[in-house]
Amino acid sequence: MNNPVANMSAAKKSAAVIDWPVFILSGGFLMLFVATALFDIELLSATVNSAFGSATTLFGAYWQVLMLLTFLVALVVAISDSGKARLGNLDAPDISTYKWVAIIMCTLLAGGGVFWAAAEPMAHFIASPPLFGVESATPEAVYPALAQSYMHWGFLSWSILGSLTAMIFMYLHYDKGLPLKPRILLYPVFGERVLHGWFGAFIDAACVVAVVSGTVGPIGFLGLQVSFGLSELFGVTNNYSTQLLIILGLIAIYTVSAVSGVTRGIQILSSFNIGLSIVLISFILVFGPTAFIFDSFIQSVGVLITEFIPMASYRADTGWVNGWTVFFWGWFIGYGPLMAMFIARISRGRSIRQLIITLSLIAPLVTYFWFTIVGGTGIAFELANPGVISGPYAASGMPAALLAITQQLPWGFLISVLFLVLTTIFVATTGDSMTYTVSMVMTGTDDPPTALRVFWGIMMGVLAAILISIGSGGVSALQSFIVVTAVPVSLILMPSLWNAPRIAKIMALEQGHIK
Repeated sequence: MNNPVANMSAAKKSAAVIDWPVFILSGGFLMLFVATALFDIELLSATVNSAFGSATTLFGAYWQVLMLLTFLVALVVAISDSGKARLGNLDAPDISTYKWVAIIMCTLLAGGGVFWAAAEPMAHFIASPPLFGVESATPEAVYPALAQSYMHWGFLSWSILGSLTAMIFMYLHYDKGLPLKPRILLYPVFGERVLHGWFGAFIDAACVVAVVSGTVGPIGFLGLQVSFGLSELFGVTNNYSTQLLIILGLIAIYTVSAVSGVTRGIQILSSFNIGLSIVLISFILVFGPTAFIFDSFIQSVGVLITEFIPMASYRADTGWVNGWTVFFWGWFIGYGPLMAMFIARISRGRSIRQLIITLSLIAPLVTYFWFTIVGGTGIAFELANPGVISGPYAASGMPAALLAITQQLPWGFLISVLFLVLTTIFVATTGDSMTYTVSMVMTGTDDPPTALRVFWGIMMGVLAAILISIGSGGVSALQSFIVVTAVPVSLILMPSLWNAPRIAKIMALEQGHIK
């Protein structure tokens, strides 16, 4: 086939039936992972850590280049005439802009956006990244610490989650009728061969395993973190029973949301989460270190822009970069295909330019401000009283850092409770969207059967519950494994660098935006 993209009009949408090879490959692997964890967690951890080390060593530099090129290519497409093309075979969006942005922010930022927002700036403040060469835990370390956090949660990470790949999914599925599966990202390369057989099934399964690993991890850690928070705030016993009850409640929330669909539960949950975030942001701006927050935000963004390419391409200290930057890049790459599928599902009727600018520029800037609100406030308290935040963080990790920050604020108890609620809903919004998207992969349609959504919702929660029953090591191993799965997923994403601009041009020509 000379030009697969140009010769797809005869393709038909797949029926809403389960793709059993994908189901067996992905579900079977996850069951094997859990069984191994229950049998010998030390063996599993050692194996995963070894694979993790190999993945970051061999593919770290490639991932850094892939992330940077994805962002730059997306910007070029956005500002070109191709950016005017409408996506999803609709003339106007079927979801309001506010709800659309709310779903994107909540789904992609997830629960990590709360705990990491508190912990990562503090981590870089007390141990300054090697690129900057400044003394740690000093006023000079503030802006590099925030800028480094921005790099990990900003332009590049948001871009890889759908700026190029979402438009490929939308064109091939909604315009050309191909099944909505990760494998169609390689359709322009392999043609019909990728649509059938075990090759395509392996591609889909690898992407499912990656995103389930990345979702089960936060579900499990939420149980651990909220249990810790309830113990600190209310004196609730911090044990497995408490953690299990939290996970069961979370399963119920996100499964019901996923079952009700994109236009109901997922929208409602995301809108509520954004509303609560705005309330907490406003409170901290009024009662927290307001001037410090704004000054730090402006100057840290300046540091990011000035040092953007050096930070994105930094390789001098491979131990540091593999433990931080490459770890995050592997994480986001692993999420990439299925996040892009979900974005494709909710973005019909948007222009390519609107999609890319929102995803690659606006959402990161909002994330930067959020990290400054939470993490910057923690740094301000630490500067004023050394050890007040870094001490709990060093002793008990991310949940302790968050609680230490919130308890320094007026009405600290109430604010701490609200942040725990916010974190729970953040994880729920990722759980419902990924439950929905994994179910889409199993059928190739954008409206998977309810029973399938229920199955995957419960499945991810049960996996988390089983893994935390053997301690945090089980969940940590699964979270680290997403970086391993990023190896094949990154190869699946690479062709989008040239296929997405080509498809964008085809859409613009078909719609009359280019003559």
